[in-house]
Amino acid sequence: MSSLSGRILVTGGAGFIGSALVWALNQRGHSDIVISDLLGSDEKWRNLSPLRFADYVEAGEFRRRLRESPASLGSFSCVFHLGACSATTERNASYLIDNNFEYSKELARWAVSNGARFIYASSAATYGDGTRGMDDRMADLGQLRPLNMYGYSKHLFDLWAEREDLFPRIVGMKYFNVFGPNEDHKGEMRSLVHKAFQQIQATGVVQLFRSHRPDFRDGEQRRDFLYVKDAVEMTLHFADRAPGAGGLFNLGSGEANTWLTLARALFAALQREPRIEFIDMPEVLRGKYQYFTQADISKLRATGYDRPMTPLTDAVRDYVQGHLVTGRRLGE
Repeated sequence: MSSLSGRILVTGGAGFIGSALVWALNQRGHSDIVISDLLGSDEKWRNLSPLRFADYVEAGEFRRRLRESPASLGSFSCVFHLGACSATTERNASYLIDNNFEYSKELARWAVSNGARFIYASSAATYGDGTRGMDDRMADLGQLRPLNMYGYSKHLFDLWAEREDLFPRIVGMKYFNVFGPNEDHKGEMRSLVHKAFQQIQATGVVQLFRSHRPDFRDGEQRRDFLYVKDAVEMTLHFADRAPGAGGLFNLGSGEANTWLTLARALFAALQREPRIEFIDMPEVLRGKYQYFTQADISKLRATGYDRPMTPLTDAVRDYVQGHLVTGRRLGE
């Protein structure tokens, strides 16, 4: 039975993937949705304005009620836990532990004990540099070595869920490099497409990091780029078409593309000749940089997910022409 037949909670619902998920739920006719987030002082509140939902609760207030009077929150058929600090450069490890690890444990315990489907965002950052593989069927999660504290905070929750034997009942989604509309509030954590679009508007040139490894030429570092509209379809699949699936799942396109390919697709979407320059990677990033990511999505496919992926050039064109040029958010 679909977990989308009742009231739905989306944490991080004003953020990038979270607001895209609410948009996709609205497209399916769902609006009995409670959104929780930390709006702060940036512009992500704008992502909410075109969306339909029943209530909004600030993250601090939601957590307080979760601890002091959980019954006051009511019941939910499904909890999509996408709220987290996703900055790979965040240095405050104590904050990341509390926000990404402790709060996730509290939500998971509450959701499972109340019979709600719990689907949460893990990350491909948990795989580190990839030398230990990027296999979501890995028998020993303890082998993984994330490159930054953000990845480690996500990894800690994956390990905890495994120790608590929750994976038969919950789903963790290892998102790869997601890009698309509603990400403009993310600052330095925006995708290259968004950053490069602004660079082209200002200077006509896109800057890419030089490679600092001899086995990768400049611009040929490769990533699995996933369009956010595909990412939310995969996410909803676990609540709608595969409500019995459990465990960790890679969510990516299944294809690695170079930064050069991505940049050229952006210029093509703008109908401009490519102008690309290479700059040195900051020292602080060099030891924490993933040169190659590619999702093996066979485990996802085995659950019955059969939708084709949006080709990278088509996804970039849709994002650029439908959203970046027009300034339209999802739902507008």
